[in-house]
Amino acid sequence: MSQNIAASTAKKIPVTIITGFLGAGKTTLLRNLLSRSNGRRIAIVVNEFGSLGIDGEILRSCGIEGCEDDDIVELTNGCLCCTVADDFIPTMESLIDRPNPPEHIVIETSGLALPKPLLKAFSWPGIRTRMTVDGVITLVDAPAVANGRFADDPEAVALQRQEDPSLDHDNPLAEVYEDQLNAADLVVLNKTDLLDEAALALVERNIADVVSRKLVTLRAVEGRLDPAILLGIGAAAEDDLEKRPSNHDGADDHEHDDFESFVVTVPEQKSADDFLIHLAEVASKYDILRMKGFAAVTGKKMRLAVQGVGTRFRHEFDVPLSGEHREGRIVVIGQHGLDRAAIEADLMRL
Repeated sequence: MSQNIAASTAKKIPVTIITGFLGAGKTTLLRNLLSRSNGRRIAIVVNEFGSLGIDGEILRSCGIEGCEDDDIVELTNGCLCCTVADDFIPTMESLIDRPNPPEHIVIETSGLALPKPLLKAFSWPGIRTRMTVDGVITLVDAPAVANGRFADDPEAVALQRQEDPSLDHDNPLAEVYEDQLNAADLVVLNKTDLLDEAALALVERNIADVVSRKLVTLRAVEGRLDPAILLGIGAAAEDDLEKRPSNHDGADDHEHDDFESFVVTVPEQKSADDFLIHLAEVASKYDILRMKGFAAVTGKKMRLAVQGVGTRFRHEFDVPLSGEHREGRIVVIGQHGLDRAAIEADLMRL
């Protein structure tokens, strides 16, 4: 009997779920993983919060041998944890029904996704017998957490509630952060080169305070980790849901009304450096959580790709621009109530 169970499990395609808040470095980690896959057939499912699929386009233009467009499936304008039946199940079935199915599937969730509803989907008929969740990897933006951007101050909240018990002090950002950590089999503390040892130790204590069970936490720079560490965890996470608590346990679904996303078309830029300074100023002025996208720069034949978390931005000239199309597009993500008209006007300003 046990041999039959082992044989059945061995036939399942392992799936790794990579989650983490906006800008934690999920796509960068994926690019590094693909570059070191050594010919292993890995399919990627990318989900983004917003209608413009930046991350999937970045992966397609990665230039990594063996990274084929057909192996990158992009689901935009919807959170996977909210669209399991409509999007996720058909996508996964189409991958495993291929004549030459992938050896491993990696799902990059949106930065606002709750992992647990996605884990539950692996109990669906037609999926459970053919796939298993090899592990949930949660990326943490170490500098962001060190600055308190995605972590609550329990003492301050308690004091506020004492002063006015009628107030609702739930922090949706903190809920997403906590849910992503509590779903994890492995936590990757990313961008550790930007903090000193004392700050890193503080972030690790913060994670330990959030998660009741013991987790392996690794430090990384630019998501550079050996694929042998990330793949092959063997967690079978779909059978372990009770140990992965969520702020939304007991709810039929959840909403993303606390967040909003829109795309701004920007003109050709005179200077990459000036554009990055301008983006940081706009992010600070309107308290924007995340900006990412592409722009054309005068005199440059390559496209400028930008990725920002708060006021911290990184950039690279990634692929040649095609034709005469010199307009860029920037995705803006923030908490509900962003002044869209003002942000668009500011981003259009050269």
